[in-house]
Amino acid sequence: MREGERVTPLELFFDLVFVLALTQCTTLMAHSPTWAELLKGMLILALLWWSWVGYAWLTSVIDPEAGPVRLAMFAAMAALLVVALCVPGAFGNEALLFACAYAVVRASHIILFSIASREDAALRRSVAGLGLGTAFGAGLLLAGALAGATMQLVLWTLALALDMGEPFLFGAEGWKLMPKHFAERHGLIVIIALGESIVALGVGAQASISAGLVAAAVLGMVVAAALWWAYFDVAALVAEQRLSQSQAGRQRNEMARDAYSYLHFPMVAGIALFAVGLKRTLGHVEAPLEPVPAVALLGGTAMYLLAQVAFRLRNVHTLAGRRVICAGALLALVPITVGLGISSLATLAILAAALTGMIAYEVLRFAEARARIRGGIST
Repeated sequence: MREGERVTPLELFFDLVFVLALTQCTTLMAHSPTWAELLKGMLILALLWWSWVGYAWLTSVIDPEAGPVRLAMFAAMAALLVVALCVPGAFGNEALLFACAYAVVRASHIILFSIASREDAALRRSVAGLGLGTAFGAGLLLAGALAGATMQLVLWTLALALDMGEPFLFGAEGWKLMPKHFAERHGLIVIIALGESIVALGVGAQASISAGLVAAAVLGMVVAAALWWAYFDVAALVAEQRLSQSQAGRQRNEMARDAYSYLHFPMVAGIALFAVGLKRTLGHVEAPLEPVPAVALLGGTAMYLLAQVAFRLRNVHTLAGRRVICAGALLALVPITVGLGISSLATLAILAAALTGMIAYEVLRFAEARARIRGGIST
């Protein structure tokens, strides 16, 4: 079992491979923004997310830099890199290679968890159950890759549903985690996702630099900064504190499962969708957004905010009504911008104004509570 709650350099190195996978997903969705491609991109992102989640739980109980574990981590990273490279063709010629490489990533995870559980009977039982579920899910992915067409989408969706549903259906007993380390890993992956939105600013700006492009880049940075603020200013601090204060065992594991493993996915997915919309915006700043990019830009941001509402509700059992209102307004804006043909630059400006207004309201309205939390006083 590992000691200390510091995220190791090897874990950060591992996460950098996830950066490529995330970039590949956003590129897939942005290249041909249709509803079908959006669905496929989100499905692949969810599969990648669940594989990353497994390693976040793993490295909370085993030191990834210890002895042969380090080599196994490198092997898993190589397999994850192959998975990332296959993302553009995951529903085409690279489907089988994607499924095989993904199976290697998951198998490496189970092997490492088996090593970590040698002296812990309860953890060993949980790992055995996870291993069976993982094997079944990998089998469905392989079957889907061989079947192709619509059956691939169906079988891969079923594999994801069974994989993600297993921890909820079969309980959280037996698992162990280090609260501060676990919270930090998830905070870092949010930063990685936000980094993808910054990358989108560069990738989307392929045309010559113009006043409109500069304005769109600045507004995109404002939105990314607001998304960072919405998570890291207070929400992440409170969540980490609550996880640390929770009772070790089932209570802590369920909180970690719900607040981090489950609810951080729509946050990351929302940021990825925002990056898709941002790429399309920068490519055509004067033109109105088509329905799919508009849903990605505004709906993705709304998804991020609503996931944070659920995150807060799970951790402190209170509802952040202003974020619900802001998310609802962004969703209502989608048909308006598309129907009226509002330019993508103007749409991005409205989004930036809505988020900065929400942040400013929270800072002023909850100044005392914010200062207390950021000062390290227990909530």
